Amino acid sequence: MVADERVIVALDCSADEAIDLATTLRGKVQWLKIGMTLFYANGPHIVGQLKELGFDVFLDLKLNDIPHQVSGAAAEIAKLGVGMFTVHASGGLAMMRAAVDSSRRAAEEVGVPVPAVLAVTVLTSTDDAGLSEVGVSSTSAEQVALLARLAGEAGVDGIVCSPHEAKMVRELLGDDALVVTPGVR
Repeated sequence: MVADERVIVALDCSADEAIDLATTLRGKVQWLKIGMTLFYANGPHIVGQLKELGFDVFLDLKLNDIPHQVSGAAAEIAKLGVGMFTVHASGGLAMMRAAVDSSRRAAEEVGVPVPAVLAVTVLTSTDDAGLSEVGVSSTSAEQVALLARLAGEAGVDGIVCSPHEAKMVRELLGDDALVVTPGVR
């Protein structure tokens, strides 16, 4: 059986449960997603454990800070050998460029493949009313388009968006961009 490379399984559970689930999924899927809770509870060790089991790791920490801090964090993430990681597109052009540049340099320094940097546009849990609450007058679709264009300009490898915007993002960024759809709005 060949592992499915198009499906990413989110490990939103404890480390023990994550390892048990990963063991069950061996040979069925190639990608596992580690979110904030699992990573903050277990640190880089959980990435290593999953990689040892033969999985590609998508580290979904949604980095969003000043460019200097994101640059440093992206470099450390790249050194872990993850296949993909996320930044918030709302962090701006300079921040996203810093993540892309530093992750590439760090991966090359330690001899691991360069990870794909994915920009999160609008969280799938945020609707138009939620955007309005934080002062964004655009609709979700308009905000996704704006942030996707900015992310493309920053040189990210792809976008995280809801399935509702996937076609639009593909049209904006082209066939080479990764489009990851983790949930629905």
